[in-house]
Amino acid sequence: MKVLIADDDQISRMITKAAVEQSGHDCIVAVDGDSAWDLYQEHAPAAVVTDLMMPGLNGLDLCRAIREREQDTYTYVILVTSHGSRKDVLAGMEAGADDYVTKPLDPFNLHIRLLAAQRITSLHADLAKYRTALTKQARTDPLTKLHNRLKLTEDLGQLHSRSDRYSRDYCLAMVDVDNFKRYNDIYGHQAGDAALVAIASTLAGEVRQSDGVYRFGGEEFLLVLREQTAAGAEVVMERVRAAVHALQIEHSGDPDGILTISAGVSAFADGHRAGTEQLLREADLALYAAKASGRNRVTLASTLSQGVD
Repeated sequence: MKVLIADDDQISRMITKAAVEQSGHDCIVAVDGDSAWDLYQEHAPAAVVTDLMMPGLNGLDLCRAIREREQDTYTYVILVTSHGSRKDVLAGMEAGADDYVTKPLDPFNLHIRLLAAQRITSLHADLAKYRTALTKQARTDPLTKLHNRLKLTEDLGQLHSRSDRYSRDYCLAMVDVDNFKRYNDIYGHQAGDAALVAIASTLAGEVRQSDGVYRFGGEEFLLVLREQTAAGAEVVMERVRAAVHALQIEHSGDPDGILTISAGVSAFADGHRAGTEQLLREADLALYAAKASGRNRVTLASTLSQGVD
């Protein structure tokens, strides 16, 4: 475990450093509160053993600064006091300290507290991993492993705000698997799931890493194409459509004899700075037009008779 020691007294620093190293931990040493804060930000130690009174940031201020900075990590803070008065101990705990020791330092007492620190910080690290995994799981479609609509709402909101602020273009492409209900009726839902997984993988493989592919619901997907004009998005989606066609997934209930997709594209561009809800509606209308005109094709919202504002 990496331990930061902060103490302006040289003898105290040496005693504390020896005790920490004897306990089997790595040491970082600071001679005052300001340098301790700099070293903390640079090395992110698991534990901090800090004197209460020292130049620059005192021990209480250092505790508060550490707690304000923490996010998914946790630092175990041990406050060192000269006499261990109740007032000092209470002030330290209120500032964010986890424990305290008194001077002159007893290496055994510090060793015991560092054992507790190791257990607590390890537990917090495990919890952080679980939180990250749960957050990802909540935003991932369990079948296709694509992002889901919750992640779409978050990502699209951020992208739209940045694009609006910096006058950047982006496009949305609503994609639907043609005659998919009939496919499920003929081949069964297990085959339908396998087909959706294959198509999802193809969609993700045909766009840039910076673009987003989301399962919108059922057999519908939404592609978010960053820094893309309508003309550029049409080229991309024609390539995507052709890649799905090339999978040659047999579908006896489709006129083409294989599974195909249709797509509708809307654009956030100069002269059409629409909101996300309108862009989604336009992409959906363009998809409907693609379906109505024969399926297995890409339609731009800007080419529809109702047009865009």
